[in-house]
Amino acid sequence: MLDTVNFPNEPGCYLFKDKNENVIYVGKAKNLRKRVKQYTKSNDFDIKTQSMIGYIKSVDFVATDNEVEALILENTLIKKYQPKYNIRLKDAKSHSYILLTDEKYPRAIIARRKSEKGKYFGPFVSAAERDYVLQFLKKTFLIRSCRKLPKRACLRYHINLCEAPCIGLISEKDYKSKIENVKLILNGHTDKLLKKLRSDMKSFSDKNHFESALKTRNQITAIEHLNERQNMQREKKYNEDIINYEIKDDMVYLMLFNIYKGTLNNKTDFVFDYNSDFLEEFIVQYYSDSPVPKELIIPVKLSVSIKTFLENLKGSKVKIIKPEKGDKKKLLNLVLKNIEITFFSNLDKVETLKNRLNLYESPNVIECFDISHLSGTSTAGSMVQFRNGRPDKSNYRRFRIRSIEGIDDTAAIAEVVKRRYLRLKSEDSELPDLIIIDGGKGQLNFALQELTKLDLKIPIISIAKQFEEIYIPGRMLPMKIPKKDKALQFIQEIRDEAHRFAIKYNRLLRKKEMIS
Repeated sequence: MLDTVNFPNEPGCYLFKDKNENVIYVGKAKNLRKRVKQYTKSNDFDIKTQSMIGYIKSVDFVATDNEVEALILENTLIKKYQPKYNIRLKDAKSHSYILLTDEKYPRAIIARRKSEKGKYFGPFVSAAERDYVLQFLKKTFLIRSCRKLPKRACLRYHINLCEAPCIGLISEKDYKSKIENVKLILNGHTDKLLKKLRSDMKSFSDKNHFESALKTRNQITAIEHLNERQNMQREKKYNEDIINYEIKDDMVYLMLFNIYKGTLNNKTDFVFDYNSDFLEEFIVQYYSDSPVPKELIIPVKLSVSIKTFLENLKGSKVKIIKPEKGDKKKLLNLVLKNIEITFFSNLDKVETLKNRLNLYESPNVIECFDISHLSGTSTAGSMVQFRNGRPDKSNYRRFRIRSIEGIDDTAAIAEVVKRRYLRLKSEDSELPDLIIIDGGKGQLNFALQELTKLDLKIPIISIAKQFEEIYIPGRMLPMKIPKKDKALQFIQEIRDEAHRFAIKYNRLLRKKEMIS
């Protein structure tokens, strides 16, 4: 029973702790005492919350003056403690900047944090727009891109993409003049720059410096095209974000569209465990690290405190809309349609595979192993993970084979399987629902032996390339699945990704060996 005697009837944050005093959940409340009491009285909780309650041994709280302060504090505490039962936005990506480095001959590069010396421009909401501007600047003004100045001109000079400051073909003064032009563009002063360049072009022409005049004319043309491209995206004078979601099997599948001045610039998706406050918790975490739009379109009403929180972050008014009809409702439906396509078409593959292999549980987490070598040299192992039918690249792993010399794929598979699951078992980490081995019956048996030694019972199969046959432990003959069957196609997709990842690492090892 949670002791709430000393809890105030005030807004604030509560912290659930386990037997080791580790914070496992941070929540916010209008009334701390009433909110925490709910965990002791109600049994109507989702599966995740029921699991969490079993681990709670103590509870602490921090009172605040109002709900908005509680929202801010909740986000700070979540970032500090990384509680197990709060949602984690692993897919959220911070917006990046273009950095002009503080060097004798500055470079223009992408920066996600303001950690280096130089001048930062941004942040850029759209990665595509950022990359376009960066490439435009490099091609138009021939800015160097090498990290260190080489002792001789590189390929970029020979294909007219750099003026080779490394060998003194452009003076420091002239190079800095180019950088000043770059700054004008990044600050949005293209009209001022065009006026200056037109004056320069006339001056070069009057002095019969026709080559310089031609280069300047090309710069003017490029900047005019850039202006046209950006003006097409400025029909709307404010930014919108559209959020929609679907809940299935105690999981939230959420998608966010960034509409930048009337143009869809970015689409981000998230998957996390369901809890009753997930949407407000998501909004607080996401917008604490991302630009707040002027207008937010969502499928449900939000509390006044969330609106105040967003306005405090933005420093101006934020409009939150729950549309019932019209164009904004169509946009919400469009996001929902994308959720269906992105998430649930993949979940259909998972269910098909479960039924085809007669598995007890859906293989939501699948790990696949492959071995790559060149005539027995630079042997490399790969492991790719698919989660809910999609590649989860943050959980890809690669292995340099230690115990094998020459060609022995079965022993190499045994090594990487042992290393992978010995580590997961020792760390008490999540195990996969299905293991796939790229190979035949031999590779499957060696992998199964390692799992048996570790006392792990995980469903495991292998796929042999020649006839695309599926080997299953305990069956004498392989399972033959029709080529057009979705289950086989899904297995092949996973196997091919593991093969690609293994070859990539094998090539890296060979390159390192050649250099050494």
